[in-house]
Amino acid sequence: MKRVLVTGGAGFIGSHLVDRLTEDHEVVVLDNLSSGSLENLRSHIGRDNFTLVEGSVTDKESIHRAIDGVSIVYHFAAQPDVKVSVSDPMLDFEVNVVGSILILEAMRVNDISDIVFASSGGTVYGEPETFPTPENTPLYPISNYGASKCAVEMYLSSYSSLYEFRAVSLRLANIFGPRLTRGVIYDFYRKLKQDPKRLEILGNGRQKKAYMYITDTIDAIMLLSSNMAVGHRPINISSGECLEVNRIARIVIDALGLSNKESLRFANGNNRDGFVYFGSQITKPG
Repeated sequence: MKRVLVTGGAGFIGSHLVDRLTEDHEVVVLDNLSSGSLENLRSHIGRDNFTLVEGSVTDKESIHRAIDGVSIVYHFAAQPDVKVSVSDPMLDFEVNVVGSILILEAMRVNDISDIVFASSGGTVYGEPETFPTPENTPLYPISNYGASKCAVEMYLSSYSSLYEFRAVSLRLANIFGPRLTRGVIYDFYRKLKQDPKRLEILGNGRQKKAYMYITDTIDAIMLLSSNMAVGHRPINISSGECLEVNRIARIVIDALGLSNKESLRFANGNNRDGFVYFGSQITKPG
């Protein structure tokens, strides 16, 4: 079996990738468990083809222990919170950019050339005018988190040119499924569990987002990692369909069985206009 490394393997997407890889690979996970959960890996602990290295991508010794003998790196470790990237830009830079360069350098000195990187389709483009957004769209990030993902992609491009790396950047849409702990779907679910008669939506609710289910995402990752070529290839991983946030709210409401509530107020985060939910309709109040 090939030995592979998954950084951030205790996280939402990373742990599902580990589930798939352990079917026919020897898997090493490098994770400091700051945002991931050991519970996501519970079924693998103790298996002969699984090793957990508890450490950070910013720690050279942890990287050295994890990367020994691997043939490919799936780099999913990150500081994942966009809000944190605003309040603490240096932390975001240290983990997402410096940590990634340390991974690349460890690969270079150990003659490992294959890397699959979890980038972001939602933040590297900024506010694109075209949906679906093609990969040749200029990168205009409007968040520090998005800027950090762009920076790593640029290093993947240079390492591919200088050292013949085979690199794929996964420009991921909003991925959802079991073990999800952040994002708009999880946020709506959590808020409605706390108060089934009121749902706060940031913005006007007409923001469009692309989504993809986790098992489809893993299928795409496995397909791309089995067709590596010298160079850097950014690939959008998405369903190609965009949904308005208001539509996502309705779907979550229906899934929670709240459709028959007499009324459910949507509190808008940017102005005083709210929305009231009656049956299957969303209308302005009054």
